[in-house]
Amino acid sequence: MKKKKNLFERFSNWATAATGSSAAFMIAIAAIVIWLATGPLAKYSDTWQLIINTGTTIVTFLMVFLIQKSQNKDSKAIHLKLNELLAAHDGASNRMVDIEDLTEKELDNLHKFYQQLSDLAENEDDITCTHSIDAADENHKLKLVRHKKMVEKTR
Repeated sequence: MKKKKNLFERFSNWATAATGSSAAFMIAIAAIVIWLATGPLAKYSDTWQLIINTGTTIVTFLMVFLIQKSQNKDSKAIHLKLNELLAAHDGASNRMVDIEDLTEKELDNLHKFYQQLSDLAENEDDITCTHSIDAADENHKLKLVRHKKMVEKTR
């Protein structure tokens, strides 16, 4: 399943690891200290200020794309792992696979449903009780009926 990565993919992985390291942070700190130390020699001129401004702008511009690529890849991998867990679990709703393609309004509606589900779960005596999206209301009603019958039997 592991394929050979193209040049940009290999460079991106290397650059992400390198720029996220302690050594990269220390290099950045050293560059700032050197720049500050040269201030008196350059008489704090406009050119001296332009050097740091231009350097940080270029680095920031390039890092935005590198970070976005890394986040996109990580996000895709996480979604695939979660989709696999959903698909493999009998009690999970397969409708949740690929919900990242829903609109913002659809996601908000789904969030409201899960908030209601959470409220129902808080009212349960057994914290191990769970519901799937497909059967939440029905399960809750059945549990309440069973619970009431059990309470009546103990009286």
